[in-house]
Amino acid sequence: MSRLESLLGYTFADRALLQQALTHRSAAGRHNERLEFLGDAVLGYVIAEQLFTSRNADAEDALTLMRASLVRRETLAEIALQLDLGSCLKLGSGERSSGGHKRASILADALEAILGAVHVDGGIEAARQVIYRLFGERMSKLNVEDVKDPKTRLQEHLQGANLALPVYNIVETTGSAHERVFRVSCTIPELALEVTGEGTSRRAAEKIAADIMLKRIADIE
Repeated sequence: MSRLESLLGYTFADRALLQQALTHRSAAGRHNERLEFLGDAVLGYVIAEQLFTSRNADAEDALTLMRASLVRRETLAEIALQLDLGSCLKLGSGERSSGGHKRASILADALEAILGAVHVDGGIEAARQVIYRLFGERMSKLNVEDVKDPKTRLQEHLQGANLALPVYNIVETTGSAHERVFRVSCTIPELALEVTGEGTSRRAAEKIAADIMLKRIADIE
């Protein structure tokens, strides 16, 4: 616990919160799903706030893509591995024997739960400082052109699962001629899934819709 707190740069007043954040639902006792719910929201807010403050020249579409790349499961799992969260997790026997301590989804969820626990224990400023510590270098080096297009990631995912490519359609166009807002649907008929995204161009809206679809797929896998 002390080593993890040192890596986080935060010492818990109530260590039971940290223990709960590290407890998967497969284990006995209070698990981390509620803290994960809070941590997800806190992380999204703090990352959005920092990008808004530090990226004055970037448009909304670019900020949305950069935020998505920072809060996606793969990024969270990478940070969790750096913290060696796997060795700290409390798992049920089934998850433990099947390698749950290495599973990206479990690691990512645990990291979000820890952020939620920090917020409960110390408030938004404490959570903000921990997030800056864990994500700061990534945020400072992030370039929207380096963020892999969500449409490409979705296409690769579906092809890997031998599924047909998604279908994009414009649902609605609003705003003046110089301030258009496009609402685009992304549909995967074989999975009976449909989501929508909004952007200042059709392409931007399609990217955002694809990113939302990737999250939806991750939730059901």
